[in-house]
Amino acid sequence: MEVANKWEKRWHPLRQEWIVYAAHRNSRPWSGASVNKLLKAETYHPSCYLCPGNKRVSGIRNPDYKGVFVFDNDHPVVGEEAPEIKTDSQSVYKKSAAKGIARVMCYDPRHNVSMADLSKGEITSVFETWKVQTKEFMDNPMIYSVLIFENRGEAVGVSNPHPHCQIYATDFGFELVNKAILANKEYSASTGQNLFESIIKEEQNQEVRIIAENEYAIAFVPFFARYAYEVMVFPKKRAATFVDLSSQELEGMALVFREVVRRYDQLYQMPFPYVMSVLQAPVNGENYQDYHLYMLLQPPLRQPGLIKYLAGPEIGGGNFMADTMPEEKAEELKNTDISGYKN
Repeated sequence: MEVANKWEKRWHPLRQEWIVYAAHRNSRPWSGASVNKLLKAETYHPSCYLCPGNKRVSGIRNPDYKGVFVFDNDHPVVGEEAPEIKTDSQSVYKKSAAKGIARVMCYDPRHNVSMADLSKGEITSVFETWKVQTKEFMDNPMIYSVLIFENRGEAVGVSNPHPHCQIYATDFGFELVNKAILANKEYSASTGQNLFESIIKEEQNQEVRIIAENEYAIAFVPFFARYAYEVMVFPKKRAATFVDLSSQELEGMALVFREVVRRYDQLYQMPFPYVMSVLQAPVNGENYQDYHLYMLLQPPLRQPGLIKYLAGPEIGGGNFMADTMPEEKAEELKNTDISGYKN
């Protein structure tokens, strides 16, 4: 059995941890869960709490919206009215009020579309709304960080397919961003270079893992990918948050992201499940000019119909064990035909 270049560990510079690759294990027996292809639903669903005109669980009725629609989450994980918590400052155990603002953002009024289906204008409007939301939270002294994320598909626990994401504006920093800030600081101190820019430059030099690119943005399966079809989307110009991007740069990033999702969906001819995160710098008023925002897509599929589950090494030891090589999965995505889309 040939295992050369399929059995190794790679350093993840942003997480500062080893990722172990053992792609030669893909032939081992498997009897775990599978993901079935899903038929697209109708344009409007009467029981969908995100469709225009329908009531949500709170009893509030959605307006007859025509484009992007944003509302405060009816059951927020953080809130401005979260109760104050008393804590013992001398104890190793600490707790505090879960302060923040949680919102839901519908990309489109149609129940049966995804980011892959949106026109250039429609998907650019989504990105522009993310910028507006980020700016609003930036002006709120209570908010420290803004996390935008989309959970897509039943494989990641989503029961409502209506195209939407969530926005968590919190009074604390998110760990992946905190780690990346620290990693970049250490890398810059030792090399005099920016870690994010070095990653982008290395991917451009090697070329093999790039799956979408235009003048303003680039998307690739990173050298240190943890999930089989993991993709990072960067604006080419360094920007700490969406607020730092121009209209042209937002549009360019939106189109690169849309191409990624189209390649996902066409790869297995199904609505491809993923967890998407927009990892921006904190918005607490401090200087983060060395930070470079990016979008991280982490799909759970490792093979057609097969889900990657976290097991002993990941949960018990904290290091990720991958069953596939990033170069092979990038090649699959690059070779996927997306010419059938009309816009």
